[in-house]
Amino acid sequence: MPSLTTVLVFLALALATWVAYDVLQKKHAILHNFPIVGHFRYWLEAIGPELRQYIVTNNDEERPFTRDQRRWVYASSKQENNYFGFGTDNDLEASPNYLIIRHSAFPLNEPQPGEPGHDPLHPIACEKVLGEHRRRAKAFRPASVVNLSAMSFGSLSAAAVEALNRGALLAGCLHNTGEGAVSPHHQHGGDLVWQIGTACFGCRDERGRFDFKRFSDVVAANPVRAIEIKLSQGAKPGHGGVLPAAKITSEISAIRGVPMGRDCISPASHAEFHDVDSLLDFVEQLAEASGLPVGVKSAVGQMDFWEELTRRMAADDRGVDFVTIDGGEGGTGAAPLAFSDHVALPFKIGFGSVYRLFRESGLQDKVVFIGSGKLGFPESALLAMGMGCDMINVAREAMLSIGCIQAQRCHTGHCPTGVATQNRWLMRGLDPTHKANRFANYVVTLRKDLLELSRACGVEHPSQVTLDHFDIVDECFNARPARVVFGGPDA
Repeated sequence: MPSLTTVLVFLALALATWVAYDVLQKKHAILHNFPIVGHFRYWLEAIGPELRQYIVTNNDEERPFTRDQRRWVYASSKQENNYFGFGTDNDLEASPNYLIIRHSAFPLNEPQPGEPGHDPLHPIACEKVLGEHRRRAKAFRPASVVNLSAMSFGSLSAAAVEALNRGALLAGCLHNTGEGAVSPHHQHGGDLVWQIGTACFGCRDERGRFDFKRFSDVVAANPVRAIEIKLSQGAKPGHGGVLPAAKITSEISAIRGVPMGRDCISPASHAEFHDVDSLLDFVEQLAEASGLPVGVKSAVGQMDFWEELTRRMAADDRGVDFVTIDGGEGGTGAAPLAFSDHVALPFKIGFGSVYRLFRESGLQDKVVFIGSGKLGFPESALLAMGMGCDMINVAREAMLSIGCIQAQRCHTGHCPTGVATQNRWLMRGLDPTHKANRFANYVVTLRKDLLELSRACGVEHPSQVTLDHFDIVDECFNARPARVVFGGPDA
């Protein structure tokens, strides 16, 4: 056993070597000027999000999700007590744009266990039949108004995708594949919405162009219930999808048909269409080939696209079966900062603008509207449905339910909980079967709370809630009707 003197000499030599390396290197001025001590600056910077989460910020300051919001998701997913005591810690009269739900003096009672109408899964079917208006062969009524938003295998780990798909089966909701193609990890019983992005992953030929034969083969081999053409997403609208090279494994490379060792950056736009007219032709071709409802997903920017889309849909028989509007505040993966912070309208403004055009064209009852972008909380989801949404999609809230701690390491491949990484060691901590139950519990609880809020407003179904049930309070003691603020139906 080495003597104490030997150990001290070894430590001194290691310290001297470390000091010499810091002083001689030219990359970091802080380390050159302050050897060893300077490393603490980088360590503190690296754990800054965690420090702010648990030490610095209060319950309502953290972004994108506050501590209160995360606590509600965690407790709901674990079927623990998700109530909060001692009243709200929000300053209702000093908070700008604060949402207030106007309850009824005569709320509806919730069916209790053993009574007619009680179901422990709290199912809320969509009021509309997806694909009915255009008589799609495989039109169907979605069993849940809360569904899983687009998150690709690659962006998420295999274990996370499997957990979410198993959870979607348990909760009876739809699982959007994201643009990364249908993978083996999507095949654990949950029904799918297959998203086709600009790179056509999973249905592309050797040149990267759309291949109808491969498209038809995937539809035939998987429980695909609808097709979603992604025009843009909230995280980086107008910019192609990004999968950093560090997250591309041999399996992802084979599924997507992309090389390893390079960032996978999808084109900004589709090669199969270039304007509204050709987009509608492509929609009808996909619907004809598959029999499935076909829709588009987009963040909201320039309105001329939506104006022409509604004009053409009102004028002829071509059209989309559903429209998914993603808010600029959305996003689960890697994105340039300028795009995530400054491109595309927030959900409430963007959706309100688009829905108004469909309503003015007489199309609002012929299309299913889906909202996404931080809508995975009861009050946000209810407002979205009051604005005209028929369903809402959840993404980051779903990630929280299966263990995400908002470490904001999604783009690095070093997600500490195994949710947004391809690191096998980190993924080992995520048990798909266990986490499937967590996700299902979260969806069921969200639906339960949606029903409770609806009944508090005096109606049976969230789709019966209107903007008249909401006020927006500002910091100057003013309350404005939500119908005036958002210009909703019949405004």
